[in-house]
Amino acid sequence: MSDGKVCRLATRKSPLALRQAEIVSKLIRSTMNVDVELLPISTSGDQRLDWNLQDKGGKGLFTKELESALLAGEADLAVHSAKDLPTDSPEGLCLSCFLEREDVRDVLVLREGVVSPKVLASGSPRRVAQLKNRFPEANWIEMRGNVETRLKKIALHEEADGTILAAAGLRRLGIERYAGLIFEHLNVEEMVPAPGQAAIAVQTRLGEGHKFSGLGHPATERAVGLERRVLEVMGGGCQVAVGAFSDSTYLRFFHQKTGFLKLDARNYSEEELTDELIGRIK
Repeated sequence: MSDGKVCRLATRKSPLALRQAEIVSKLIRSTMNVDVELLPISTSGDQRLDWNLQDKGGKGLFTKELESALLAGEADLAVHSAKDLPTDSPEGLCLSCFLEREDVRDVLVLREGVVSPKVLASGSPRRVAQLKNRFPEANWIEMRGNVETRLKKIALHEEADGTILAAAGLRRLGIERYAGLIFEHLNVEEMVPAPGQAAIAVQTRLGEGHKFSGLGHPATERAVGLERRVLEVMGGGCQVAVGAFSDSTYLRFFHQKTGFLKLDARNYSEEELTDELIGRIK
């Protein structure tokens, strides 16, 4: 830390990212007895709202600038949404811990009165692939911007009739309802979450991860670790159409080739689980 008393925390500038940074800051202050200074950074993904994330690959678009600040010594840690993180860390960095995850579910948001949406907005191949069976006639577009912006666009009948958002993000922002919209929480067997969804990740320089490891939540870390290993063997980026969610009993998995799978994690080692999934996809 810069002077032993101030911890510099790199975060994206979006309202949700800042809220997540505040959660980590509060935990650091209460458990480590140091002050925290936020370093808000605009990432490539934030700057270029005209980009199609699938075309650009998605990998690192919301993390690279935060990681550069860490490597340059401008920050002591970076806070990320775990689901945005590629499975490989840049040389010199490591993931210190994952905080206790929030509600892992996705939320279908539709304008009031819409039963069969004609246009749905999502830049997530995972979400699109899993909802195509429910809404086979819908056209899909990508809608960029923060959570409030997207909700406003749907409510005002701009661009789309609905979208899909993470329950954790809505809860962290304190959004339980929005005028003119209906929220439907999707169960994890209808919409398998992204690996790491609803967990906050803390990234540090190599050799410094132990300073913040006490912030982690063991059950979340075990589950997210398995989900990220599954993602790695399937292709390794947030723009891969893969869902993986592990709890203490089951691993729920989605891939376009297999559809939905539910494996009893108690019957497999982690290596056996990933081997089983690869075998089914082939």
